[in-house]
Amino acid sequence: MRCLRQIASENGLSEESIAEQAKAAIEIEVYLPVPAHRAAWTGDENILVATALTDDDPPIAFDVDGRRQVLDSKTPPSTPVLAVVPVETDFSRIPSRVEECIVDCGGGGGPIGDVLPPPPPPPGLYMTKSHFVQDFEGWLKGSPEFEVHMLGQKGTTDSLYDYQCAGEHAGGPYTFDQNDLDWSGNVLLFSKTQLEQYNAAHPNQNLRVFVVEDDDTACQIKTDVGRAEQLFKIVDSLYNDLTGGNDSSTAVVKAYKYAKAARSFWQAISSFFKTNDDVVGTAVEDDIVGSTYPGYNWFVKGDDNITNGWINLVMY
Repeated sequence: MRCLRQIASENGLSEESIAEQAKAAIEIEVYLPVPAHRAAWTGDENILVATALTDDDPPIAFDVDGRRQVLDSKTPPSTPVLAVVPVETDFSRIPSRVEECIVDCGGGGGPIGDVLPPPPPPPGLYMTKSHFVQDFEGWLKGSPEFEVHMLGQKGTTDSLYDYQCAGEHAGGPYTFDQNDLDWSGNVLLFSKTQLEQYNAAHPNQNLRVFVVEDDDTACQIKTDVGRAEQLFKIVDSLYNDLTGGNDSSTAVVKAYKYAKAARSFWQAISSFFKTNDDVVGTAVEDDIVGSTYPGYNWFVKGDDNITNGWINLVMY
């Protein structure tokens, strides 16, 4: 309250007016985004406080004496920086509990006491590797948070719907945390049950695999509508609309292969495309691109058909 009174006094405003202005401001979070800065800073006055609204904005920084300076948006300075930026973390989520169990197994296998091993992951479409050419995240915003979204027809309409997200906060087998250009593992994108239910409800309508770098609310796509529309339009036209995919498994081989994406769907995506997230791209199978990249089978095509990365998709 003392701080509020001082700010109000120095600006010739009432405390109520200052409080209302604070409530109207965007939510922010404060942290040291650069690992080297976190390791080096000892709590002394050798620090800058910086802010920027978007990844491309040059951060505006102030030292402890209030001197202003503009920082490089691509490279952090040697002086530790405390970032004050629009909130990306969902503080309403309860962190998962981490438990450590130390026992003497006696060299044997099988269950330990009453503890059974976790069940195997469900069958479905998995991503086993991803590689992107850039992190799509300014250094002031910390590490990137890549997400993969499964898009398909909404009901019987001409609109796209975000059926499933895979990312750091997706939960369960859909969880993976990619904070660098490369990731490998096994993350579920769409289960076999989801695929069957989707295909039963949407015959002859296929799915898109869409990648974003999350700058806002986790697992909610928020990006420029016009940009996304243009991306889909260009990529679809170049690859004869074969920019979707679906389960093409047989009794012998399990596979997720290219399929025709309904071209009109990109025209009606404004219902869930908003602002803030960086579009990495829409996935196109290498057979359709007419090129290969060792270890990966789908290209991630971004603005103007630029290849922004590669992912490896498999059916288990």
